[in-house]
Amino acid sequence: MLDFKDLPAGRTKVTRFDLAGADCGKLSRVLINSATECAGTGVEPAACMRALKTSTKTGIAFGV
Repeated sequence: MLDFKDLPAGRTKVTRFDLAGADCGKLSRVLINSATECAGTGVEPAACMRALKTSTKTGIAFGV
């Protein structure tokens, strides 16, 4: 088991959390591995990941 809670300042840390209620102004990047739930009448489970559209308002390059 590896404990990464004490990474040096300025290093990227990937954590898992729920975005509901998050202050988006404090997020610099978001890594999406998959959707944990994609449900609804007539919605197939893979629809959410296929419909995901990425965008940025900064100069940070990213990809899907």
